[in-house]
Amino acid sequence: MTFRLLSVIAAACLAFAGNASAQAPTPAPATGKAELLWYSQAAFKLTTQTGKVIMIDPWIMGATRIPPELKDLDKIGKVDLILVTHGHGDHLGDALEISKRNNVPIWAPAGLNQTLATLGLMPANLVPRMSKGGTIEPFPGVKITMVHADHSSEMILKDPATGKDTSYAAGEPCGFIIELENGFKIYHMGDTGLFGDMKLIGEYYKPDLVLIPIGGHFVMDPKAAAYATKELIKPKMAWPMHYASNPFLRGTPAEYKAALGQTSIEVIDAQPGTKKTF
Repeated sequence: MTFRLLSVIAAACLAFAGNASAQAPTPAPATGKAELLWYSQAAFKLTTQTGKVIMIDPWIMGATRIPPELKDLDKIGKVDLILVTHGHGDHLGDALEISKRNNVPIWAPAGLNQTLATLGLMPANLVPRMSKGGTIEPFPGVKITMVHADHSSEMILKDPATGKDTSYAAGEPCGFIIELENGFKIYHMGDTGLFGDMKLIGEYYKPDLVLIPIGGHFVMDPKAAAYATKELIKPKMAWPMHYASNPFLRGTPAEYKAALGQTSIEVIDAQPGTKKTF
């Protein structure tokens, strides 16, 4: 084969590659709106602008305040990913069942997922490990970062050997920063007390919407939550959660709004079962 023929073939290959590159499909733009459905407590169903579905702390079947029409795993529909902030039953909830039904991963504190895999309760591929500061990009345009929370984390699970309810370590509790396709950022705080680095989280990640626990006793009370919102995180919107589901969680949205006082932050005072678009 002559040098001239080789040159012609090379040029043709380059031209074809250039045309193929130019004609390669690009990801669809995020033209829709994100939708957030609050089940109750800390459980949300987030549908992103391109239709990806993320379940967060999916306590469904055992939830005390959830509307009856939502207490049905069959009605959730397709799920693409699950986030769990810590191992308590009102957050881990139905995550294992939803994960197995949809063959999708649970992203949770590394110690929690390691325990589920070690006990043989979940296949390793559905409980990948992640720790605070880590960021995943599970879908085009979507980023999820694990951040700090001040709380505890343990799971009550049946011991595979004895069948008895047993308490297992479940890693460190966390929150999640979820950045959507259009740049809108949601900060799901999980369960947490007040801590100073909420200011760092606010300044660095700049969340637009914070999903904030206000019930007290196990989490921030309305006064502490209002301080975290107004003085530390400074989001555009706040959605109070994790209250009134048991006698210890006495904080109310009215007390939270009163503690906030005059502010430009929009408070979403919603009932379980409420949907909002962003």
